[in-house]
Amino acid sequence: MADDPLNVLLVAGRFEVRGTTNYTLRLAEHLGEYGVRPTIVCSSAEGIEATRRARLPIREYPHVELPVIGRLLREWIVPPLQEAPPDLIHIQSRALLGLGSWLAHRLHRPFVMTVHDFPPAGRRPRFDRQFALKVIAVSDSVRDAVLETWRLAPGDVAVIHSGVEAEPDERSLPVLEPGHVPVVGTAGPLEAVKGIPYFLSAAQKVNKVRDDVQFLVAGAGPEEANLRRLARRLKIDRQVTFAPNLRDFGPSVAAVDIFCLPSLQQGLGTIMLEAMAMGKPVIASSVGGIHSVIRDGETGLLVPPSQSAPIADRILDLLRDPVRARAIGEAGRAFVKHEFRAESMVERTVELYHQVLGTWRPVLQEAK
Repeated sequence: MADDPLNVLLVAGRFEVRGTTNYTLRLAEHLGEYGVRPTIVCSSAEGIEATRRARLPIREYPHVELPVIGRLLREWIVPPLQEAPPDLIHIQSRALLGLGSWLAHRLHRPFVMTVHDFPPAGRRPRFDRQFALKVIAVSDSVRDAVLETWRLAPGDVAVIHSGVEAEPDERSLPVLEPGHVPVVGTAGPLEAVKGIPYFLSAAQKVNKVRDDVQFLVAGAGPEEANLRRLARRLKIDRQVTFAPNLRDFGPSVAAVDIFCLPSLQQGLGTIMLEAMAMGKPVIASSVGGIHSVIRDGETGLLVPPSQSAPIADRILDLLRDPVRARAIGEAGRAFVKHEFRAESMVERTVELYHQVLGTWRPVLQEAK
């Protein structure tokens, strides 16, 4: 029947505290408003806050994303899905293409895939055109990289920006309010590509000028031990707080006055969008999809990648001029509310689902 909900399988991996996790959770939480019934298949949902997890249709299959043992475990996923097959499969990142395309073949359903980052050069995946119908890129720069690296036709890739909740967050503190210690922070997975050493070096430079500023590094990852050692070597470990044990970046972002994203490469920057939605002035590297969001001097401040001095200079500029800092934060908030709402992301994604299903022509499976 026309009014029946569309059943979509969201193929995710291990839920961790990062922007790609928030992308999947927001899809799952809002799809019902657009006549879509989602089911999430993942290897672990431990990274999701318990009450939020309880509200979501999640099926956990530990280790299913691993390259060797995961192939043996995949068969566990199929029987319950065959009882009520999805209409479409949405693979949540390119790392899950193997699992997602296998499910598409086993269930004989089309799939779309979201790409959040830049594909490595020389690694072109094999797309079975019977099942793989669309790639969603989170920014224009990711789309361009996908088209060039994977040699797809322009019509195969749609740009749908990640969205964030645009409602005011009651946890968010006023920016550079008189009488409290300024806090400059960053948040995200602690990986080399995030450029956190440049943030710490900038913190050292700021601290030489202003000894009343505190710094926050929220997140966990393989670089945490190295970053803690660097903070000690720079003699700023008393000014820098590491917050690794989180299930949500929201409280950390809400606590800062200035948010920094010193990435060396960035598909878009969902945590940056969340900071902007809270009215935080953002200082970000001039790379990748960040150009889709930051208009330098208006909705945020851009700095060259792989350099700490420009970050420090911009931090000091905002600390010296709280009125300008708040104005940039408010301009960023207004821009994100208009251009990067979660509802807009979900609505456009659902439109794409219907487009794919409208063009897909299933082929009868061969008799075994």
